[in-house]
Amino acid sequence: MPRTAILNVVGLTRRLIGEHTPNIRAFVERNRLALIEPVLPAVTCTAQATYVTGNAACDHGVVANGWYDRDYAEHRFWKQPEQLVQGKKLWDLLRQQDPEFTCAKVFWWFNMHSTADFAITPRPLYLSDGGKVFDVHTQPMGMRDRIKKDLGAFPFMNFWGPASGIESSKWIAASARWIEEKHWPSLSLVYLPHLDYNLQRVGLNMPLIEEDLRQIDEVVGDLIKFYERRQIQVILLSEYGITDVDQPVHLNRIFREKNWLSIKDELGTETLDLGGSKAFAIADHQLAHVYVNDPALLSEVRDVLEKTPGVQQVLGKVEKHYAGLNHERSGDLIAVADAKSWFTYYYWQDDAKAPEFARCVDIHRKCGYDPVELFVDPKIAFPKLKVGYKLARKLMGFRMKMDLIPLDATLVKGSHGRIPEDVEDWPVLIGDLPQLPRAASLQATQVFGQLYEACTRKG
Repeated sequence: MPRTAILNVVGLTRRLIGEHTPNIRAFVERNRLALIEPVLPAVTCTAQATYVTGNAACDHGVVANGWYDRDYAEHRFWKQPEQLVQGKKLWDLLRQQDPEFTCAKVFWWFNMHSTADFAITPRPLYLSDGGKVFDVHTQPMGMRDRIKKDLGAFPFMNFWGPASGIESSKWIAASARWIEEKHWPSLSLVYLPHLDYNLQRVGLNMPLIEEDLRQIDEVVGDLIKFYERRQIQVILLSEYGITDVDQPVHLNRIFREKNWLSIKDELGTETLDLGGSKAFAIADHQLAHVYVNDPALLSEVRDVLEKTPGVQQVLGKVEKHYAGLNHERSGDLIAVADAKSWFTYYYWQDDAKAPEFARCVDIHRKCGYDPVELFVDPKIAFPKLKVGYKLARKLMGFRMKMDLIPLDATLVKGSHGRIPEDVEDWPVLIGDLPQLPRAASLQATQVFGQLYEACTRKG
């Protein structure tokens, strides 16, 4: 079996490959490129689960980046155990072909307690005083200290939040090289998130993303050269394409006006009681799972959704079946945004009553994905001074809150999750894949077969 490295260049589309990505462009010219019709929703967790199992969400169960847990009456967002992905994974099947096969998952999601041999994933330490220390989780566990000793601490601040940038992708690429040099895995899965950041901040504004394209192209180019020098075949892959948006849609605020939400006062701020609400939305980019705890309201909730500006389609029981989303984790209804819209998780009507975590980077407590976490509140007069002051207090041992995030969803100019009409905004699969005709397109569920064939072919 040939040794293989699959580089997941998040947000990469054919539209973005050109003069600012000379290394990726050269790789395309000597290989084959296929457009991937993205899975619905076209988001990280669902796309990755589809690629590594070959199944739709109705079978692997990853219906979004997060969903409502009916047993706990709580939302679950960005959870990491691999057991959440139902079914055999690519590396499980490859190991059956070759008992000596090994796999390294480098920052791909669902990367804790994995059946892969080597894994590294972001995992902060949560202290009893409410503090948070940035860290990583590895498998085997002892690899964590060795890799941090050699590479330094993972730059978590550059992985998500207002400071997100190329340094996190550089560190991930370095960790992939480190694992290759130490362990020689048969298959390396490497996640490179850099394009995800500014594409959500500014959309497809080419003058504003040229530098981002050059930066990720350099990282990808260096990895391609590194792997090919070691006779490892390289495949480039992406999960979705990001397109321009200009309209945030606040479904939970609409539901609140209908008196369907249960709101709890917590020291003058408001939190959403999901279990006590009649209907609510778990928002995830351009798709929202809507859970209806009062079945008598199902028809009315659907009617409200269908009349909401920015909602293009509502999936009920039948439509979920055809979309491959008929899984118990899915909402009773699923809202899909139109091309220029995306869904927020916001439920408060007065910003003064927004929960404390709304103004922080807090991906787990928010009942939905929040791309506004990529911005510093423009109302803060001297943001660098404020950040410095807070970090100084933290270093002195004081508790502090990084409440720097604005509550203005109109700042976001790029999103994903729906299937773009223009195929130039679809994700791509690039590599020496003989079964893949040039300029072909394939379904997201077919990517698995291409990867499996590449990892098992002889000669």
